[in-house]
Amino acid sequence: MTIQRNISIRAESWPLRQQFTIARGSKTSAEVICVEIAENGQIGRGESVPYGRYGESIETVSAAIEALRPALEDGLTRAQLADALLPGAARCAIDCALWDLQAKLENRPVWQIADLSAPQIVQTAFTISLNGADKMAEQAAAARDFSLLKIKLGSTDGLLADIARLHEICQARPDAQFIVDANEGWKIEELARYQEPLARFGVMFFEQPVASQDENGLSDIALPFCADESVHDSSDIAQLNPAYQWVNIKLDKAGGLTEALAMQNAARDKGLKIMVGCMVATSLAMAPAFLLAQNADLIDLDGPLWLQQDRPHGHVFRSAAMHPPATELWG
Repeated sequence: MTIQRNISIRAESWPLRQQFTIARGSKTSAEVICVEIAENGQIGRGESVPYGRYGESIETVSAAIEALRPALEDGLTRAQLADALLPGAARCAIDCALWDLQAKLENRPVWQIADLSAPQIVQTAFTISLNGADKMAEQAAAARDFSLLKIKLGSTDGLLADIARLHEICQARPDAQFIVDANEGWKIEELARYQEPLARFGVMFFEQPVASQDENGLSDIALPFCADESVHDSSDIAQLNPAYQWVNIKLDKAGGLTEALAMQNAARDKGLKIMVGCMVATSLAMAPAFLLAQNADLIDLDGPLWLQQDRPHGHVFRSAAMHPPATELWG
């Protein structure tokens, strides 16, 4: 039987509650791509965030999806998608839309189709945006309902200034646990020089502190590390630098839920701990990641909390407790 589908590709802008800043820059809105695939009266949806760090933009991701329109209309499968597109935002939006479409056509949830456990409430970290030390301490104090804070560092004023930021944040929230994400913003020489004062903060791990081309020196530094920008798909896990004990799995990098599940299995086989992370986006992007989060060691899916308004039927957050999404949203 011939499959007939209709494909919609839409760029959307979701204003943030406040400016969000990391080592690479700032944003005041979440710029996302939404893909809808209609078949037999059902519509599957997926969302992704193009990321300039990987050479992506709204325009390039939209064009990559548009180029696959004929194949999608003719019934392209998830397995065929993996051969048609590299990991990244374009493949992510399509892959997640195909999972959602299958769930609706078969009238059973994605977690059953994927042979996963039924999703339960999870506890998410909350991100403290890069700013001056006093402003970051204020952010941390205001996030008192979150026991785990992800601290964005990697400022242009150097690692010593970031240590001052971390000190102020710890003073404001002595009850909290911390992970630090420098987004490749530190230099390996400075990290080696200041490893002892950094160790005193008891940080759970330092996420991608240096650029991937500089990470060989991490093995000589006595701090816990998590890989992010160094890992896109399961093939990267096989050759991951041994200095990393953790890996951050993001669907936008992996190319969707299909590859993210493969990454999770590969990470477990290698003895790595897993954080499921996200970009700043709506609950439509979080919903498939939420399934992955059920078997993760740490969850960082606070993206919708940064939005002025989320999609209808989005995830409900009660303090750090993140509830499963409504089936009307996805899956």
